[in-house]
Amino acid sequence: MMRKLFILGTALFWLCILITWIAGRGGEVAVEAPVAASEKRFSLVELAQHSAGEDCWMAIEGKVYDLSAYLPKHPSKPSIIVPWCGREASQAYRTKTKGRKHSAEADGLLGAYLIGVLGETSSAPARQ
Repeated sequence: MMRKLFILGTALFWLCILITWIAGRGGEVAVEAPVAASEKRFSLVELAQHSAGEDCWMAIEGKVYDLSAYLPKHPSKPSIIVPWCGREASQAYRTKTKGRKHSAEADGLLGAYLIGVLGETSSAPARQ
């Protein structure tokens, strides 16, 4: 009887580990940005039009993100991020202005806010 309980408990433990692992991997896939968003191009001029906390676009590594909805959720004060709104902010993102990298989780979250790529022409009208 004890042997059966041990085997059942061990099997349930590994099943829970497997489910947790699968759920974690699924979360990474879920935040991937749709392909259509990456086809939209925004110029630096268009990017600069979104430089406020309530309307915050940022270019990181050639991709444009609308971080307006994320600012209140960010672990640090939004006032740290707002100066980078409307700008190319790759270096600031890579170093958090303190020489430390963002986490892999932060990198994964970015995909949910992707709206396009930084380029010379725009295929979408700029928001006012």
